[in-house]
Amino acid sequence: MSIKVMLVDDQVLLRTGFRMVLAAQPDMEVVAEAGDGVEALEVLRSTSVDVVLMDVRMPKLDGVETTRRICVDPDSPKVLILTTFDLDEYAFSGLRAGASGFMLKDVPPGELLTAIRAVHSGDAVVAPSTTRRLLDRFAPMLPSSPDQPQHKRLERLTEREREVMVLVAQGHSNGEIAARLVLSEATVKTHVGRILTKLDLRDRVQVVVLAYETGLVRAGGAGA
Repeated sequence: MSIKVMLVDDQVLLRTGFRMVLAAQPDMEVVAEAGDGVEALEVLRSTSVDVVLMDVRMPKLDGVETTRRICVDPDSPKVLILTTFDLDEYAFSGLRAGASGFMLKDVPPGELLTAIRAVHSGDAVVAPSTTRRLLDRFAPMLPSSPDQPQHKRLERLTEREREVMVLVAQGHSNGEIAARLVLSEATVKTHVGRILTKLDLRDRVQVVVLAYETGLVRAGGAGA
């Protein structure tokens, strides 16, 4: 079954380039395109899409607000934010809006394809360390004190799950977490899955965002 992809970007040339790359893949199909957020939301009402490649700076409705509106529905397509500049503040906002990750527009084709497949399978598409750098850069945008309602959400976790959440937010892979906590990688994957379920999060990227928002992890990656 092909992964159904939608391209949302106000630059026709970029959409054309992405479409050519994706069209060459036997497991991918570009099923829709849009030049701005308003058009994208309209198209999604009548088109089944698995993954949306979302530009951030667009007329009428930017990619961040479009992402937020898409991700309100738990059964919505996964969104990859595409940004021109590394550590763009729009990428940070996009992650908070529900995107599964962000990539640079000049990403090598192979990495883009890997990212789309990863997102489709339910994984985050950026290395946790990259997400952490993004959050560290924009930590001043976060509340000066932990958000209490958000903080209480963490009470749902066991002590071990909190440990795993901190390590995820610090940029460690499942394998690295397993080695650090002397657990099997399968057990770590189970813990991550439980964290996502208990906290009603979509993927690891949102785990990192919540860890920062609640003060569980501070700028620089230090655990609370």
